[in-house]
Amino acid sequence: MPIYMDVHQGLGDATPDDVAEAHRRDLEIQHEYGVRFLSYWFSDPEGKAFCLVEAPDVESLVRCHKIAHGLTPHEVIEVEAPTLAQFMGATENDAGDRALVDGQPDSALRAIMFTDIQGSTDVSTQHGDAAAVELVRRHNDVVRDALARFDGREVKHTGDGILASFVSVSRAVEASIAMQRSVTDLAGDATPRLAVKIGVSAGEPVEDSRDLYGAAVNMAARICAHARGGQTLVSGTVKDLALGKEFRFVGQGAIGLRGFPDPVPLFEVDWRPKRG
Repeated sequence: MPIYMDVHQGLGDATPDDVAEAHRRDLEIQHEYGVRFLSYWFSDPEGKAFCLVEAPDVESLVRCHKIAHGLTPHEVIEVEAPTLAQFMGATENDAGDRALVDGQPDSALRAIMFTDIQGSTDVSTQHGDAAAVELVRRHNDVVRDALARFDGREVKHTGDGILASFVSVSRAVEASIAMQRSVTDLAGDATPRLAVKIGVSAGEPVEDSRDLYGAAVNMAARICAHARGGQTLVSGTVKDLALGKEFRFVGQGAIGLRGFPDPVPLFEVDWRPKRG
């Protein structure tokens, strides 16, 4: 049976208890519509909830919500379990099916990271295929080591980069710093030299797109493409969510990114150790 994620926006001053009660009402009548509510996320300050549901079709899911409590979703997308798990990670549920991370309620916000090898397309021509394969291997080792250390999840390999997801924005920034420092430490006399571009954004499972993590993924990809080798750029949202942490960000101004109507404020992560 298909699995769907639905989005309930603008819940106003709804409390976690209110959302839990709505979920309980869904469970009471779900059998009447052939659906099964698996889990839910609630972002308290934003008044936004996400439900993960097995259902024969969207109509059955929406009707169950409507009859149970009247809160019909603003958007419903079909998701694949492996893709969802790669983005969201290994979450667990409390007794009322609310998703938890490390024992705490999960708001569903994720940091999305793209890495890319600078100049990778020229390496085969200038240095041969074996050198290109070795460059990718070094990149993979560095990135995957940092993902393991900072609780990142590899979503997919892009050929000359990696798309990853993090529960914590701070851990994503920490991972990016570890990656850039490792590349520098391991550089030595290797030819061609490895230079990694990194872009990080943050978003919820459905954000202005029909795809799971569509807008957040697209923004991270565009940010990565704008970066230079050895540079990590993040969106303003990432910088704001990392407030209070000991990261150093350098403003790059608002940059026009393909696919986004308004310029996006970008910030460079100053990953080099302080001197003196």
